[in-house]
Amino acid sequence: MYHSWLDRWDEQRARRGEEWKNPTDFVLDAERAFPGEKKIKTIEEFCVLADQATANSAFFDEPGGNDQGFERQGEWLKFPSDISTDVEENDVVWAKIADCGSFDQALVIFHHWNASCRDRQIASFFSKRGITVVEIAMPYHFERSRPGSLHADYMLSANIGRTIQSVRQAVLDGRKLIRWLKREGYRDISILGMSLGSWVAGLVAAHDTAVSKASLFLTAGDLADMVWTGRATRLIRESLESEIERSDLRRAWGPLNLENYAHSLARPDLDLHIVLAKRDKVVLPELSERFMQRLKAAGAKPNILELNCGHYSLALPPYILLAGLSLKRLLRRGR
Repeated sequence: MYHSWLDRWDEQRARRGEEWKNPTDFVLDAERAFPGEKKIKTIEEFCVLADQATANSAFFDEPGGNDQGFERQGEWLKFPSDISTDVEENDVVWAKIADCGSFDQALVIFHHWNASCRDRQIASFFSKRGITVVEIAMPYHFERSRPGSLHADYMLSANIGRTIQSVRQAVLDGRKLIRWLKREGYRDISILGMSLGSWVAGLVAAHDTAVSKASLFLTAGDLADMVWTGRATRLIRESLESEIERSDLRRAWGPLNLENYAHSLARPDLDLHIVLAKRDKVVLPELSERFMQRLKAAGAKPNILELNCGHYSLALPPYILLAGLSLKRLLRRGR
């Protein structure tokens, strides 16, 4: 009976999340994903470029920018993104710092899609335990929101190219922040990603050896499959399914598929921690299980915690407490 109530609670939460969402048109927008490629007109041409980007280890490297322009005022840090978009507010990255007073360890948090606020409880909990917490705003969220928008539709949408650009921007912003933390003297860098933020955190961990610990909450490998099957992205699928086959979407978003970077995530100096929800309707358990199998086949030994809750109800006790204690053990390891 309790789990039936939990499922209903998750569904109600999902419906509330749909109130501000509107369908958007399917658009290739290849030049956003692959700058300079103005002539791409077909999905096959787009997929060829996506295949090349997936195979190119430099796709998530900084695009020749510099690490200047960081400004810190109290608990706030801002700096310019290395990717320029058509939304001025989005091109300045904001992060909130809960400083523990020590340079021993920093935890960078990538929030979930359409997050409305940062998580003060997580920041307070870990900063009081000797870990500086830095909550970065992902593209089109918080201070970076597009004027007039009611949700972060530019971060994840039926615009195939803009979605790649946005996730890539989030990864590059995260890597730039990590470089700043290392210059400031932080010895150990850990990252935490939640839901869509877990894809960003996973891509950062796969491409940045400065990250020693990565915790991925409510994650899977293939972003295309998650969008196609997930409860929170039904309106995006409605815009996609009449225009593109699921197999083509997988190829088009190949650069964002964590399964393609399983060997990088299996590097021996990365401590990998995964929290999954068995009743998840947003990131289906079968997608998460496939990703776990891919990681293990690559030689990774992730510490996996599976909880009998849904995607949204992970935020409820006792589940969030169990997830938090598991994360605490990860961060204490090796200290």
